[in-house]
Amino acid sequence: MKPKLLIVDDDDEIRTQMRWALTRDYDIVEAADRASAVEAFRSAHPFVVLLDLGLPPHPATPEEGLATLSELLALDSLVKIVVISGQSEKETALHAVGAGAYDFLNKPVEMEVLQVLLKRCFHVARLEREYRELQRLQGDSFEGLLGSSAPMLGLFDSIRKVSTTEAPVLILGESGTGKEITARAIHQRSGRKDGPFVAINCGAIPEALIESELFGHERGSFTGAHVQRKGRIETASGGTLFLDEVGEIPLLLQVKLLRFLQEQTIERVGGRQEIHVDARVIAATNADLKKGLALGTFREDLYYRLAVVQLTLPPLRERDEDVILLARSLLHRFAAENGKAGAAFAPDAVKGIRSYAWPGNVRELQNRIRRAVIMSDGKRLSAQDLELPAGSEQAPTQTLKKARESLERTMLKEALGKHSGNISTAATELGVSRPTFYELMEKLGVEKPE
Repeated sequence: MKPKLLIVDDDDEIRTQMRWALTRDYDIVEAADRASAVEAFRSAHPFVVLLDLGLPPHPATPEEGLATLSELLALDSLVKIVVISGQSEKETALHAVGAGAYDFLNKPVEMEVLQVLLKRCFHVARLEREYRELQRLQGDSFEGLLGSSAPMLGLFDSIRKVSTTEAPVLILGESGTGKEITARAIHQRSGRKDGPFVAINCGAIPEALIESELFGHERGSFTGAHVQRKGRIETASGGTLFLDEVGEIPLLLQVKLLRFLQEQTIERVGGRQEIHVDARVIAATNADLKKGLALGTFREDLYYRLAVVQLTLPPLRERDEDVILLARSLLHRFAAENGKAGAAFAPDAVKGIRSYAWPGNVRELQNRIRRAVIMSDGKRLSAQDLELPAGSEQAPTQTLKKARESLERTMLKEALGKHSGNISTAATELGVSRPTFYELMEKLGVEKPE
């Protein structure tokens, strides 16, 4: 889709010349006076405007053009307005720049100069709007979690509810979906936020050491235990203990963890004293714990103790436009860290980001962007810099069934939004019966907008 350009000039011939010269690159919108310019601006929302200062009813003076400049900037402070002026109006044009115009050109306009200026205007306008949107969304970010898709808004609501309780929480999700940051969000919104948040990856500790790591040990309890040492559970007292990859805890040690969850007491390795520990437990896994129950590798009683509340994190491929929002947020951060402020994605990079399946989820997205920022020579990152195929070149990453369900889900949401949640009208538009529409909503997890 070509970007919209509004040309405001009372001379039909000049507008025609500009339209012929610029229509290949831009979607041209025209206006001949202030009223029509404001009306066209409201309906088309162009990023850039070419504005002649001499407009009717007083084309010999700049007052009407300056008033138009002021009105357009009041409607959108980010619009880039290029003033067109005669040599005798140069002082007025400079005044217009001081009043908010982006630049000015003298008549007669040289088309090559205008083309270059317009490219710069649109580039700067896009960057500013992307940054403004990013700042807005980051300002509304949820304890470090960024997203505006329906699955993420549902997750935010669940976090709000569970944070007010002391119930154990089990977070499920693929690797890289943000399980630890979700646990931290729960902690930060709980009454324990001033206490410690202690995280331990149960899958990263050798089986011989994990008991001591969790429960601590007394001096002399085993070879190398030269001093008494508190375990992670004990250091989390007054706060939250986060057990990542909880499915990796050995079966024998699961009994000891279950006792802590039931009685809030522990014994250090080699010790006999019961120690009371007031810590809330949040666990996470990307494994199928129910499969572990069936195989006997995970205790059923421990599972139900941990899973009083379950939160399932959506994979990145199911988060709609969140992937672009996250990508631009990460690019802004890494570019600033590496002295490449102003870095942006090329169109093929955006296509590649949208079409890639992201098996590693947010962690993979973060790693690819960080590497691309460090290794690229320029500030415009391509799909190749991200080591991604361009969107149109990538093989399908989902089944036909998934693609059909995704399309149906999108159409249901759009119809409901268009008709303010009126299911009968939305069903009629999509050519299905109301019962069928309800069945599709339930099947696809689409909720009626409030």
